[in-house]
Amino acid sequence: MSKKSNTRFIMGLAVAFLLPLSFFLIARLLSKDSIRLPSRYGVERVDSVMVDGKLQTDTVYRKVADLTLVNQLGKTVSINKDLEGRIMVIDFFFVSCPTICPKLTGNITMLQKAFRRDTKREYGLDKAVQFLSISVDPEHDTVAALRAYADRYNADHDRWWFLTGDKRSIYNFARNELKLAVGTGDGGVEDFIHTEKLVLIDADRHIRGYYDGLDTVQIKKCADDIVLLTMEKDKPERNSGNR
Repeated sequence: MSKKSNTRFIMGLAVAFLLPLSFFLIARLLSKDSIRLPSRYGVERVDSVMVDGKLQTDTVYRKVADLTLVNQLGKTVSINKDLEGRIMVIDFFFVSCPTICPKLTGNITMLQKAFRRDTKREYGLDKAVQFLSISVDPEHDTVAALRAYADRYNADHDRWWFLTGDKRSIYNFARNELKLAVGTGDGGVEDFIHTEKLVLIDADRHIRGYYDGLDTVQIKKCADDIVLLTMEKDKPERNSGNR
C-alpha cells in the first residue's frame, strides 16, 4: 500500500508539473516578438525573393502527408482531414510491448491530463491538440485490443486515438514523413520499428519537435511547446530564420 501511495503521489506531482495553464497565462502577457516558437523541421527548398528591393532567402518547410488508419472505436480516420486545424502529438507503440511502451503511454497520459477538459478554462486548450498512438504491430493490434489498451490508460477516446492499419503505410509514414531514425526497412514481415520518440506536428502539418517520451523533462517541454503553438497566430508555409 505504501508503494502504491508513493507512486500516486509522484504521479500527481508530475501531472501538476506538466500543467501548462500558468505558462500559457504568463506567455499571453508577453509580446509576440519576445516569444520563441518551436522551430520547423524538414526544409523542402530555399527560395530567393526580393523584399523592399533586397534579395533575401525564404525557407519553405515540408508538410507531413496524410495517413488513413482505424482507431480504437473502429472508425476509419484521416489524420489530416479529420484533424484539420489541430496540433498532433504522435508516438508509436504496440499492445504487447513489455519494455518502453507502458512508460511511454503512461507519460502521454500525463500530457492528456495536462490538456484535459475543464469548463472553468476559457482557452479551450483541450480542443487544440490530438494525441495519436500508432501501432507498429497492426497484425495483432486489433480494434478490440486497442480499445482495451486505451481503457487501461483512461484515454479520452475523442482526444487520444490508438490507431492500426496497413503496416507498410505506417512504417513509411514513420520513416519518410516523420523522419524518425528507426533504421531502414520496407514494412515487410521482418521489419520492426520500436522508438520512444514523440513527434509534435502543428496545425499546418509542419514538424515542430521531437521528444524523448520516457523523459518527464522532455514531456514538460512538449507540453510547453504545444501551448506556444496554440498562440501562433500567423502560420505561413514560408519562414525565414528557422532551421
